[in-house]
Amino acid sequence: MAKPHHLQGIYSPVLTPFKADLSPDSTEFVRHCQWLLGQDVGLAVFGTNSEANSLSVGERKGLLDALLESGAPPARLLPGTGCCALSDTVELTRHATAAGVGGVLMLPPFYYKGVSDDGLFRSYAEVIERVGDSRLRVYLYHIPPVAQVSISLALIERLLKAYPGTIAGIKDSSGDWNNTEAVQREFGAQGFDVFAGSEVFLLRTLRAGGAGCITATGNVNPAPMVALYNSWRQEGADAQQAQLDATRAIFQQHNMIPAMKTAVARFSGVDAWRTLRPPLTALTAPQEDALARALENHGFQMEGVSA
Repeated sequence: MAKPHHLQGIYSPVLTPFKADLSPDSTEFVRHCQWLLGQDVGLAVFGTNSEANSLSVGERKGLLDALLESGAPPARLLPGTGCCALSDTVELTRHATAAGVGGVLMLPPFYYKGVSDDGLFRSYAEVIERVGDSRLRVYLYHIPPVAQVSISLALIERLLKAYPGTIAGIKDSSGDWNNTEAVQREFGAQGFDVFAGSEVFLLRTLRAGGAGCITATGNVNPAPMVALYNSWRQEGADAQQAQLDATRAIFQQHNMIPAMKTAVARFSGVDAWRTLRPPLTALTAPQEDALARALENHGFQMEGVSA
């Protein structure tokens, strides 16, 4: 079977809405995903900002099924499937790949620290072998500030040699442009798709030949990101990037997940968006007011997101 096309553009690790009993709200989840698709944003569901590691395997599978049943194009989906337990990663990866998704975004097992490249190679190799599906395309998820486990250039090289075509790309959430640039320089010419983990690196990534970005604030500020992706070679690209940076900075004044959920709640009129699974907590009333004032002063809008 032919491999899917390379992924590119803007992807959002979609926020997960919860009901009052803390169960996932699949209806509101699908509605938000459809809004993002309408903005030409791909869906990296079950990422860090999705509270994915607070979701069970069954909950992730159920939400993915609901999204597919709503008519979301599988090729625009990049679900997170990396877990600490090998069997959970295999189950989620097999389920997503069978559905025809564009790829899976796979964290390394992140509980044990100081593990070797040999151990990480064994982990990725075991998942690939057990899934055993030629359609599988793995996007490595490098987020050492959170996982405290790094994906080295040497490991990428080894995986590409062992599983060409299956190891498809990376999301680099190191926050270190030098690392993103090095990955693109070393592997971009091989068709390895390099995504920055934040839109603050979007223009630099595109100018270096990268694929785009997979970014938290794609949930709330998608249109300007897509506009820059579509026009980055034109005059004014640096000014567009500066505007993206300014919006990101407002959200980064707070814990990003509750801040983004607060924004979605305010602009959609769906108060339930403020709900987070423990141990995360919502913004306080003063924090929410400060966020609202900053966004208003910035002229921020989420056109069409209202329920």
